[in-house]
Amino acid sequence: MSSRRDFVKKTAILGTGIVLAPHLSFGAASNSTKEILNVGLIGVGLRGTNHLNNVLLRDDVHVVAICDIDERRNAIALEMISKAGQKKPKVFSDSELAYKNLLALPEIDAVIISTPWLWHARMAKDAMIAGKYTGLEVSAANTMEECWDLVNLHEQTGSHLMILENVCYRRDIMAVLNMVRQNVFGELLHFRCGYQHDLRFVKFNDGKTAYGKGVEFGEKGISESAWRTQHSLLRNADVYPTHGVGPIATMCNINRGNRFVSMTSMASKGVGLHNYIVKNGGENHPNAKLKFKQGDIITSMIETANGETIIVTHDCNSPRPYSLGFRVQGNEGIWEVDGNRIYIEDKAAKPHNWDEATAWLERYDHPLWQKYGEKAMGAGHGGMDFFVIHAFVESAKRNIAPPLDVYDAAAWSAITPLSETSIANNGEPQDFPDFTRGNWVKRQPYNWIKDTY
Repeated sequence: MSSRRDFVKKTAILGTGIVLAPHLSFGAASNSTKEILNVGLIGVGLRGTNHLNNVLLRDDVHVVAICDIDERRNAIALEMISKAGQKKPKVFSDSELAYKNLLALPEIDAVIISTPWLWHARMAKDAMIAGKYTGLEVSAANTMEECWDLVNLHEQTGSHLMILENVCYRRDIMAVLNMVRQNVFGELLHFRCGYQHDLRFVKFNDGKTAYGKGVEFGEKGISESAWRTQHSLLRNADVYPTHGVGPIATMCNINRGNRFVSMTSMASKGVGLHNYIVKNGGENHPNAKLKFKQGDIITSMIETANGETIIVTHDCNSPRPYSLGFRVQGNEGIWEVDGNRIYIEDKAAKPHNWDEATAWLERYDHPLWQKYGEKAMGAGHGGMDFFVIHAFVESAKRNIAPPLDVYDAAAWSAITPLSETSIANNGEPQDFPDFTRGNWVKRQPYNWIKDTY
């Protein structure tokens, strides 16, 4: 308890200091740029090795250490590093806290964290305390306390954190962002987004049955089923909001002239996971007796300071095709990802009829995609993984604030605990904390052309 009180006391004092020296809360560019970035990877599972592959394609990154408690994953990572012609890195794997030994290495400039959700915030906090430029997989935090801890530690230490939300760099999303910046849709009014992805086959897999037909999780599960399914068992919340809300937040300049103000959430009944177990494991399987707390469809509505509304949907436990459900609507037009359709008033082929969006997306193809598109192909997730790692590496080499910073990480991740509280209280509206402490009023929108290298 004393250490916790000391931390709170220190951060309270720090808050006063930020009023006097506000630049501390957003970081300052270093006077020099590193030619080579020494990186450590914490977590080299499926997502971690995807990031590893992308940094190994670069001449300006050296992987000097890796950490994973699964020696099989370490072996895979070591083989990748060897094939890339890099020196064998140091390996840490003897316990769940082995990552702290990696963070103690003075030669490491930056770390990429790709571990189960419950470890994200605690590892990121330790990384910032150790002075490492931190890349953190999504979501960044599970609780409101963790969201504030990330912000407070950034402001206390000056260490930067980038949330590695790759969907912000998807080609169609960046084209629509370009359209938003050029006022194609007029004044923005409303957005829809979410994570709509049937993950039942991921949440139940013991590695022995046919892929996609397992009904085991936890200690008997493999990969994400070893940890992700437990959240659905115990939490009724939108536990994975950032793929949807991140791109929308960049379009309406959250934390940069705008902010989330309030949110209300509701949950449908939860039957999807139980039905899947019965269908594939039988009604007498022990897991068929479990009652999953998470509703199959979680719907949240967010209000912004500038008067836009955002509907966010979490739908991972029912049969459905994949979609992040994007919709961007202004007073002069609308775009929807489903159906690849757009309608711009006075420019549509026919009034009150949708046009196919392809030509518009090509016309407004983002300059970053025009410049790096060929390099991005094959980088993972349609190329967007190239861009998120590129932004991380270039920001870390200069030790400057990244495009998706700690304030974004906190605001986007706060949807999880806020939705949980709202659902538990019959949809009662929840106030969003202002993680910038009022600085959203003067922070400038990020220039996705000029400020990304």
